[in-house]
Amino acid sequence: MGDILGPGVLFQRLSGAEGIKTEAQSAKNLAAFNEQVQKQKAKAEIKKATFAQVRQAEEGARIKSALKAKAGAAGGIGSLVFEDLSAEQAAELDLESQLIAFEGEVASRRALNQGKIDRFTGKVAKLRGRNQALAADVQFATSLAGFA
Repeated sequence: MGDILGPGVLFQRLSGAEGIKTEAQSAKNLAAFNEQVQKQKAKAEIKKATFAQVRQAEEGARIKSALKAKAGAAGGIGSLVFEDLSAEQAAELDLESQLIAFEGEVASRRALNQGKIDRFTGKVAKLRGRNQALAADVQFATSLAGFA
């Protein structure tokens, strides 16, 4: 047994407004999904940067150890040159770590901003659909009025 449609629903189906609204809601839902994907991407970017910092710190420790071993083999551990090289190397490694963190933060913020754009795009699509549905209703009513 079929459902009885109210006059408003029947009117919107005949005018095509119901399909337009459904399409607009689907676009909004897709945009909301894309926003969530971007939020997950932002979290992943931070984790990726953190992991890269850990790897860079491990590599830095290997570099410092190798530098110390070479200086020790040459008999220069206590020299001012070795101290300067060690300080310079430490500063360079610290700068590299900060750069990795900064790049991770930039990538994360880029993903979050894209998520906001996606959400806004969804809202615009829904509003556009609502306006197009209204226009379809008006056009259909006008065509019906022409038959009367």
